[in-house]
Amino acid sequence: MKKVSFCGITGNGMSALAQILKLEGCDVRGSDLNIDMGLDGDHRREKLEAVGIKFFPQDGSGITDDLDTLYITSVINDQNPDVKAALAKGIKIQSRSDLLAEIFHSRKYGIAVGGTCGKTTTTAMIGYILNELGKKPCVINGGFFKNYASDKGLANYIYNRGDICVIEADESDGSIRKYHPYIAVINNIGHDHKPLAELKEYFSEFADHASHGVIVNYDCPHARSISRHPNTFSYSIADARANLFADNIGLTENGVSYAIEGKEFKLRLLGRFNVSNALAAISACMMLGIDKFEAAKVLEGFTGTERRLEYIGTSKHGGIAVYDDFAHNPQKIEASLGTLKEYPGRVIAVYQAHTPFSARNTGKEDGEVFGRTLDQDDFLLMPDIYERIPERDTDISGADLVQYAKDNGVNALYLETKDNVRNYILHNARPGDRIIVMGAHDNSLPDFCRNLLKDL
Repeated sequence: MKKVSFCGITGNGMSALAQILKLEGCDVRGSDLNIDMGLDGDHRREKLEAVGIKFFPQDGSGITDDLDTLYITSVINDQNPDVKAALAKGIKIQSRSDLLAEIFHSRKYGIAVGGTCGKTTTTAMIGYILNELGKKPCVINGGFFKNYASDKGLANYIYNRGDICVIEADESDGSIRKYHPYIAVINNIGHDHKPLAELKEYFSEFADHASHGVIVNYDCPHARSISRHPNTFSYSIADARANLFADNIGLTENGVSYAIEGKEFKLRLLGRFNVSNALAAISACMMLGIDKFEAAKVLEGFTGTERRLEYIGTSKHGGIAVYDDFAHNPQKIEASLGTLKEYPGRVIAVYQAHTPFSARNTGKEDGEVFGRTLDQDDFLLMPDIYERIPERDTDISGADLVQYAKDNGVNALYLETKDNVRNYILHNARPGDRIIVMGAHDNSLPDFCRNLLKDL
């Protein structure tokens, strides 16, 4: 039996792979600093242990002589105790993206979903359609299916031994270039982890690797022009010249409606951008020979992925709604806030930047987005940057991000800690408000949202 370990095992991408290797008969273990530090707000250790995965402290103690492979992410370096132990013992070290590529390329029909926004939801939508239609896909995602949630394990994958594999392809570390899909999906291309010119090179190479076809968002100029593949298929919610076009988009109480060629469909998700994601998913299924109307009908049962503009609930007193959202770049922030602003009521936006790098990279653009989307009655509240170390990151803090927003006319407050944010909301929220909590990496944010709703 192959024995493997994952460094950072509770991460969204790592945990899916760990669970799949466990299902394939491996002895799986791992470590995670969040666990060691007591930061496991959504009980990931408990859920992974329930499927037979073992945990060790991230001090090298789990790296035993009989280990075959240690898997790491791109942020893990040679100074990590697990890595040091593996190097000393001569144990093979492999990246998360290499393992993902290995599983992906073992299936005949690989669908890889890329884009700076929407790829998690689109991957989940494709997987849901194929799974509900009995196509037996293997799906590896960075977000958790609400349709398939369970007390055992984390629902960021679907495991089948069929010949279809659907993955979320990450551009942040350039690993998107490793994948050679049967079908490549490009939702959009915008400034995020890398400069735009560099990202366009990544996505162009990704498109060139597709053996059967490429699907592009016609509404994104960068995506529309990126593919040189002769079998390029486009989708749009704005231009009928695209190969697949949706119109008559309307708001419903808990979602959105749309039409394809005069046939009406609904999504149980908020936002026009989710109609765009749905078209991307339907397009991918069409390339596999599935009828577009059948795919759209199946999607009406899709309940979304966790932390993607996820409705947590409404308070019994005052009717204050709370949403949890993974938004962490300008495009995602604008899409989420723009969607909430289509409905009546004041918005209280909480934004926690996840890394100092992200704050430096897109902080000023974030401030401009807040200025475009929030009104004078709305509020923006920020704690400090989640992974900021004050002694090291002296050039940037949450206070700087608040100032960028203030420069764009936003009612913004720097409150330093999430406890301060919570207390401010409890003292200042009023009936009919909508509260959205945005941020990445911090696994305690879902519990923050649920506890806030209880307190309200």
